Amino acid sequence: MKRYLWFVVVVVVVFSMVASFSLASCKQDEQKPAELVDVTWISPRGTLDVMDDYNIWVAIEMGYFAELGINPILEPGPNEALATTKFVSEGQADIGYPSPGVLTSSVDAGMEVIMAMEMVKDQVFNFAVKEDSDIQSIADLAGKRISIWAPGGEVITIPILKEIGIDPDGVEFVYGGNWGQMVSLGEADAAQSWAGLGPQWDAVGLGLRYLYGTDFSTMPSNGYAVRKSDLEDPEKKELLAKFLRASAMGIEFARHNPRAAAQIVYEKFATVREQMEPQLAIASLQELHWLYTGSDRELGGYGEAPDTWNTYLDIVFELGQTENHLSFDDVATNDLVSGINDFDKARVKADAEGFELNDTWERSRSCG
Repeated sequence: MKRYLWFVVVVVVVFSMVASFSLASCKQDEQKPAELVDVTWISPRGTLDVMDDYNIWVAIEMGYFAELGINPILEPGPNEALATTKFVSEGQADIGYPSPGVLTSSVDAGMEVIMAMEMVKDQVFNFAVKEDSDIQSIADLAGKRISIWAPGGEVITIPILKEIGIDPDGVEFVYGGNWGQMVSLGEADAAQSWAGLGPQWDAVGLGLRYLYGTDFSTMPSNGYAVRKSDLEDPEKKELLAKFLRASAMGIEFARHNPRAAAQIVYEKFATVREQMEPQLAIASLQELHWLYTGSDRELGGYGEAPDTWNTYLDIVFELGQTENHLSFDDVATNDLVSGINDFDKARVKADAEGFELNDTWERSRSCG
């Protein structure tokens, strides 16, 4: 009888140990974070050391990507006109950030890319001239020298000139990595610029004045482009929607606390800190941020591509910039817009308002 009781005790103890081990293992499995999936985004600028991509850096800092199961990899890319679409088309990146000119030229050349999130529904591109220049209006650019960053960048500028009634053939394009400085040195009459870049040029004392694209153009602008084939794969499509959703959450965060968004980016890049003071940095961010929020303000959600694309596609075809008369569906899709906007805005607002500013940014002021 004693031997039997001893056997029962041993069995109970062993079973308890096994059960405890199994439950502990289950608990560890439950607590183990899901493996993050890499998604690679490539910049069109050849650098990441700018305020422009604040929405992505904010989403990284606040954990929005991680909670959606994504490990974002950001690449500066080479400073080549079509690199941001070429890398996506060739599978070296998942998401690019092309201008309309780059996107349409890429699609026309057979690259399987399509814009899935319109970041800027209005004109993001501006022109910069010397402060004492006799160029007072956009019409005065006729017959002038316009500097751009590299050959191929004309695909951005030429349709804008055509839209405003300037003959592109009468304009001389000049190229240089420091194309803004070329205007300051008298080597060009105007430089192609964009929202957010002006404060950066002001920070290094170029002494330029700006003709803002929103005053003379109704064309659409840059957006996040993906491989068309990825949209045909349900898992990849969902992954892309999540990346873009986190990006939209970063934009929403900045609406409620632009100083916090600026602090996150500014503290990350020594190059930015060396180039500009905090007040210029937040001016750079907010200049672009106002355009980033345009589709949400006017169309009811982030990422929707506007019908002004049709006019743009007509113009680039008339110019011979595309051999094919592309349609809206060839270059853009709004299929992911609902997924992009599927997040809790109240939660993001609370995150933004609860973000702790350091002393530098407590003393700074937002620009509107």
